[in-house]
Amino acid sequence: MINYSRQTITAHLASSQTNPAPEVECWIPTKNPLGIGLIIFPGGGYRNLAEHEGAGYAEFFYNAGIACFVVTYRLGSDDHRHPAMLEDALAAIETIRTQADDFGIDPDKLGVIGSSAGGHLAAHTLVAWQNYESHVSLQPSFGILCYPVIVSSGDYAHAGSMQNLAGETPSAKLLDSLSCDKHVSPQTPPCFLWHTVEDASVPVENSFLFAKALRQHNVPFELHIFDKGRHGMGLDTPFDWSNACLRWIEETTQV
Repeated sequence: MINYSRQTITAHLASSQTNPAPEVECWIPTKNPLGIGLIIFPGGGYRNLAEHEGAGYAEFFYNAGIACFVVTYRLGSDDHRHPAMLEDALAAIETIRTQADDFGIDPDKLGVIGSSAGGHLAAHTLVAWQNYESHVSLQPSFGILCYPVIVSSGDYAHAGSMQNLAGETPSAKLLDSLSCDKHVSPQTPPCFLWHTVEDASVPVENSFLFAKALRQHNVPFELHIFDKGRHGMGLDTPFDWSNACLRWIEETTQV
């Protein structure tokens, strides 16, 4: 097992010919009694990567004894478009699961977490992992979605994220493929979601719609809706979603 706390690796997706090997910052605790791993996709509207939703989350979960992996995925602001971001996310899953023994984690306890646009990327891995082939499973073991972008069009969409992800004039077919609530299935992993009613950037209906789809397909989930709070708070909240999430992770991975 790796005994030091931080290192950086590159991730590769064998079934993609265009993947430029995204960087993954690894936070590996000396003791990880439950063998849990958590891949982190920071938010930022597919335009930038928010530090407090990347390293900030990693520090919290690392201190709770969970191995964390912060992914620097490709962005629309650098002229990348779908499926680059999804392939980077799946590359991280493939690489980390392949090296699970080195990181001291159980490959069957490797989840994903994302906030805002990073929440869209996390949700996308939950519903689209089966579109790629690999020598290991690309299915996350569980998902944590923090005020996620879910829908790709309509009144509840976050236009900036979708423009950075899909370009200026995406087809209706492409937008449909990027609306994560429409692609939930019985094979979608269990999820923990939280959102605030006051979120003025990504409407709370995004979480409602994903939770509704999970319910329709009998996928286990836990949904927390808080009245007050701006978009993008991360861990800086007056309510304790993070420890509720830790409890949920432990319960979910022990099933």
